Amino acid sequence: MKENISLDQLSQSLTGDLYYDDSAYHHTIRLAYSTDASVYQELPLAVAIPRNSGDIKILIQFASANGITIIPRTAGTSLAGQVVGNGIVMDISKYFNKILELNVEEQWVRVQPGVIRDDLNHYLKPFGFMFGPETSTASRAMIGGMIGNNSSGLHSIVWGDTRQNLLTANVILDDQSEVVFEALDEASYFKKLIQKDREGAIYRELNAMLTVEENMQAIASGYPKRSITRRNTGYALDMVSDKTAPFNMCRLLAGSEGTLAIVTEAKLQLLPLPPKELGLLCIHFDDMIACMEGNVIALSHNPEASELVDKYIMDFTVGHPTYQYNRFFIEGDPKALLIVEFRGNTPDEVEAKAMALKAALIEKHLGYAYPYITGEQTNLVWDVRKAGLGLIRNLPGDSQPVNLIEDCAVSPEDLPAYVADIQNLLIAEGVHASYYAHAGAGELHIEPFVNLKTESGVKTFRSILEKTTDLVLKYNGSLSGEHGDGRLRGEFIEKVLGGKVFKLIEQIKEIFDPKGVFNANKIVNTPPMDTHLRYDNNKNTTQIKTYFDFSKEESILRLAEKCSGSGDCRKTEITGGTMCPSFMATRDEKDTTRARANMLRQFLTNSTKENRFDHEELKEVMDLCLSCKGCKTECPSSVDVAKMKAEFLQHYYDEHGVPFRSRVIANFTESQKLGSLVAPLYNFVVKNDFLAGLVKRTIGFAPKRSLPLVAGTTLSQWVRKQKNKTDAKRRVYLFADEFTEYNDAEIGITAYKLLTALGYEVIIPKHIESGRTYLSKGLVKEAKKIANKNITFLKDLITEESPLLGIEPSGIITFRDEYLSLVDSDLYEDASRVAKNALMFDEFLLKEIEAGRIQKEQFSTREKTIKLHGHCYQKAFHLVETTEKVLSFPQNYQVEVIPSGCCGMAGSFGYEKEHYDISMKVAELVLLPTVRNTDSSTWIAAAGTSCRHQIKDGAARHSYHPVEILYDALIK
Repeated sequence: MKENISLDQLSQSLTGDLYYDDSAYHHTIRLAYSTDASVYQELPLAVAIPRNSGDIKILIQFASANGITIIPRTAGTSLAGQVVGNGIVMDISKYFNKILELNVEEQWVRVQPGVIRDDLNHYLKPFGFMFGPETSTASRAMIGGMIGNNSSGLHSIVWGDTRQNLLTANVILDDQSEVVFEALDEASYFKKLIQKDREGAIYRELNAMLTVEENMQAIASGYPKRSITRRNTGYALDMVSDKTAPFNMCRLLAGSEGTLAIVTEAKLQLLPLPPKELGLLCIHFDDMIACMEGNVIALSHNPEASELVDKYIMDFTVGHPTYQYNRFFIEGDPKALLIVEFRGNTPDEVEAKAMALKAALIEKHLGYAYPYITGEQTNLVWDVRKAGLGLIRNLPGDSQPVNLIEDCAVSPEDLPAYVADIQNLLIAEGVHASYYAHAGAGELHIEPFVNLKTESGVKTFRSILEKTTDLVLKYNGSLSGEHGDGRLRGEFIEKVLGGKVFKLIEQIKEIFDPKGVFNANKIVNTPPMDTHLRYDNNKNTTQIKTYFDFSKEESILRLAEKCSGSGDCRKTEITGGTMCPSFMATRDEKDTTRARANMLRQFLTNSTKENRFDHEELKEVMDLCLSCKGCKTECPSSVDVAKMKAEFLQHYYDEHGVPFRSRVIANFTESQKLGSLVAPLYNFVVKNDFLAGLVKRTIGFAPKRSLPLVAGTTLSQWVRKQKNKTDAKRRVYLFADEFTEYNDAEIGITAYKLLTALGYEVIIPKHIESGRTYLSKGLVKEAKKIANKNITFLKDLITEESPLLGIEPSGIITFRDEYLSLVDSDLYEDASRVAKNALMFDEFLLKEIEAGRIQKEQFSTREKTIKLHGHCYQKAFHLVETTEKVLSFPQNYQVEVIPSGCCGMAGSFGYEKEHYDISMKVAELVLLPTVRNTDSSTWIAAAGTSCRHQIKDGAARHSYHPVEILYDALIK
């Protein structure tokens, strides 16, 4: 009770936020921060979101007075459990995110620790500079975390690591004093030694340590050999004791994992942008050892990067919603790929470098294929490499890739022998592994497949690391290269560096942080590496019954477990993409795909309730999910949270009943059908401020949100009055989804007119609504009935020759997505056949264009500029480019795709009063500002009815469905 009172008082003294009690909301936040991208999990005492340095000082004072540790955190993508613990997790990512100063002449930038690396480089690019260290998580990795881990990345052999590029750091010490770590000349260094404050004491004690000859000899002999650039084991005593450069405490700070001080600002050295011309030589090998031998030869040609991708990663790109399109360069079935990058000022210069390496490899009989990739396609190749961590999480079964020996580094020339030894070690342990990443730097991310749900698996987990440390010693390598020691490798530092060095490392922690205020039990005093694992309490093995069929994903629990924690869902609108719109708007961890998957995993694993979904924490974490489907394809592990949210809601309703508003929204089709019977009256009501206000208040809609109008004549009614085309070149079936049928009938009519004018017979077959409104509100049982009925109606009609065409993306794509895991098993084959031939309107048109059945001469030659916003489901299924191509088909039509994510409307989400503000925040990220800044002569195109509604409400601008634009361009 006393602790709660003190936490209450702490909360009141902060300008930021503190989550610490057992209420559902606070518990949700704490659970979201109980893990990172590692295998560890521990519920923190509290989570603090400080707004300023004053808050950080208050937290330090509180922690010091109460014997509590502060765990600093930014993106939470650490792989060794650095940000997992039972203290106060302090997330500085939300408010410490400003770029403070840029000095172009001296080539440095000053930033707060919550600035994202890729966002920083986006800002720097117009000035011709960049921050070099480039992790595979650079789209969400933050400077504070990169300092903590001394991050490197795939170009580190040229661009260096964070330590090399960290000039100064503003930090807060354990006594709350603010100091600056920077390079010191001899006079400045001695001035520090005589300061009568906490900073002076630290310098004096450190100086005393580093002036003992025995200590210097231990450091020289204990640390990895100098040829290894990835050297991040323990504290960097070897770097801070280097007499060839001015003393800079930043060298010790980098890689210290937040255990010595809290960084509030950092001054970073910048590099000029590299030469624009680049090429990738993608060398295919039948053998991993041969690949490592090829890497040694590659390095002699001075490349920018040399990176490994193994067969496991390549295999998991097959059929992947996103990465299947990145396989174009893979020839045959290689065991390993070495991706070697060269840059230069001209294409010929770059190609000459690549071809010289190719000739050298052929001479040594290394490799069997050598595709050379240039231009924009190089990004697709690198994306496969960067997605490796997430892609291998698609491995079926409970034996999963574990971060364990993935950060050990040796000299590149030792890699062939080291890899051979590792292979023999893993064979002896009876496990397989994936090998990938930084061959050029001598650091391979080797991830063994271990079942941590079993006692034997946990024993294997420890055994592999213990035996690997023997190999690290054999090759005088580094236990940790860039991912840090954390709580994973901390207990083996003494073995690798030696007892004398480890005592010095313990002494460093004592000098800076004697009370353990800063991230205790990391690097030193770490708990055993096989404790506090995610599955320590995995006792409930009862099968979870679901309404969706999750057999393709093995189970809903396995789908949730596929989340690697790599945090792809934490990227911002600057990087782009759809996932995750709620996080982009709130910048709160609980609103990430990762948090939702982790929360489901924890409750589905550990809940003692009969209905394991019946938890308020799950309701809290799912609340702001817009069901955009971005995670289904943008997450390398394809963690489909939209599907899991719908499943959760149905189970939650089973326990608590369906809320009134959810039932109203789910039955949208019925209300619109009734409204269309009295369309003038209905439309009068929804356009009248007073009457519409009553409706909104009754249902729980936002006052500022306009309500949809209905058509007096539905699409089906209009089509029934038309004469069938007798001279048609082929028949197509038009799906009259519930939105087009009743609200956007004119668009449906236009689609009919366009198709018939182009020579097609158009028939609306017997069917019912798509079920999208039921799915969006989690009424999965009702959606299942609808799916079964529609497939029964359509199974004998829809073929490749007579496809089903859709106008509204969220309607037609339901056939390709949810229906396949909703229909009864006896209808699955029929549903699969319908799904293959259920096409968006523009997909069909593009096929016909490419087949030569539609010609440019059928369209106007006048000039028209169009800006296209893609619906989330179009993005999830890679269909925006299709729309772009079709809209560009008329000779002088220019189409620009707006780099927007979700529009924020997301069906009913943007109507709901408590979600309206978030809906508008999402829209204001990119879409609405772009629309407002677009000239009135430019047409805005949007296929989604919700998207058009959001544009109308948010920017007072009319937008057009692509079929309207094409029909307008058609020469009648």
